[in-house]
Amino acid sequence: MARLGAEAMLSFPEPLRIPDFRLYWIARFAAVLATMGMVVIIGYQVYDVARSAYGMSIKEASFQIGLVGLSQFIPIALLTPVAGWAADRFERRTVARIANAIDLVVALSLATITYQAILSLPLLFTLAALHGVARVFVNPAMAAIAPNIVPPEQLPKAIAMSSIAWQTGSVVGPALGGFLYAAHPSAPYFAAAALMLVAMVALTPIRRVVPPPIQGERHPIRQMIEGVTYVRHHRFLLGAITLDLFAVLLGGATAMLPVYARDILKVGTEGLGLLRGAPAVGAAIVALWYSFAPLRRNVGAKMLLSVAAFGLMTVIFGLSKSMTLSLAALVFLGGFDMLSVYVRSSLVQLHTPDAMRGRVSAVSGLAISASNELGELQSGVAAAILGPVVAVVAGGAAAMGIAGLWSYLFPELRRARTFDPPATALADALMEEKPA
Repeated sequence: MARLGAEAMLSFPEPLRIPDFRLYWIARFAAVLATMGMVVIIGYQVYDVARSAYGMSIKEASFQIGLVGLSQFIPIALLTPVAGWAADRFERRTVARIANAIDLVVALSLATITYQAILSLPLLFTLAALHGVARVFVNPAMAAIAPNIVPPEQLPKAIAMSSIAWQTGSVVGPALGGFLYAAHPSAPYFAAAALMLVAMVALTPIRRVVPPPIQGERHPIRQMIEGVTYVRHHRFLLGAITLDLFAVLLGGATAMLPVYARDILKVGTEGLGLLRGAPAVGAAIVALWYSFAPLRRNVGAKMLLSVAAFGLMTVIFGLSKSMTLSLAALVFLGGFDMLSVYVRSSLVQLHTPDAMRGRVSAVSGLAISASNELGELQSGVAAAILGPVVAVVAGGAAAMGIAGLWSYLFPELRRARTFDPPATALADALMEEKPA
């Protein structure tokens, strides 16, 4: 009788009442904490090595930061179809654990070359590329796990809670990395390796997440590109994914944070950690809010407005010469970005059938990586030509323009009232799952 009562109570649980989701949350938090700590230190080391060991100017060293983004994006672009196919073909926990193991090796390698003081730009670029390889496989696998361990009606709230793990890790990771780097330059990487191990262990007890069989006998290469085809033929998904791609690609200010920390605001690595963590503070607040009070109305219009506000906060940050104002702008920037991510992630997951989630998540992940890593390259090139301040301000203005343009090009986004996919979208999804 007591058991039946417990089962009834757990029929429609809040996401964190589900043991598997708790373990998933821990794994995501640990991995993001490790990754964000690594990324901020890699960027700083590249800029610092370029300035000190290679004698580059601010503009020349800024361009090297852009090359870090390119070195991570190339493997992501090449391997995204394979990663999405793997997430839809193999047991998803296993794919995520293997990817985290690769990142653990990268962290230990960075720790070793830092400890032995044998840093060079080619070594840093190579390890940044291997870090990109790990990320391209872990992201679609992790994204596809969540919808299988929570009830569909809880998915928007679960996405918000998962975003809290991401954003909390993004807050603590850079700050922790900066302080650990001040204690010893290799310490952030040793800590990242330990956290990757925690993520792998946390994923292990979760029940097996085996994707449904891919229909038909199509060649694996054709199966890999079906994610791209699916997104291309569904204007709603195409608009939601490309909105984030172009807005962050043009408006990303985070690539220039090492420049601002070292040469504009002059706050060093500790200040860099605070600057890098500030957007995640705003994002975590917004994610926490929506985990308790999920957004229900006018979701598309609010996503578009949040992208425009993201661009405005980028402009304010770019013009700021005050650490206090810069931190405030970045906090609001992160909050608006989180609102956009929350809406887009929920819409993409709920408009995609489970058999396609890995591949569509890979396409979405490619767009995110393109916006982040190629955004770093774009920012580096723009900073080399125009200077870092003009590059950041122009990028923020461009993000505001993208929000207005996408509202016109993809009216489906503006008209989206709720997260529920329309009946026509569900019918299309069912048709896509049928064998050719």
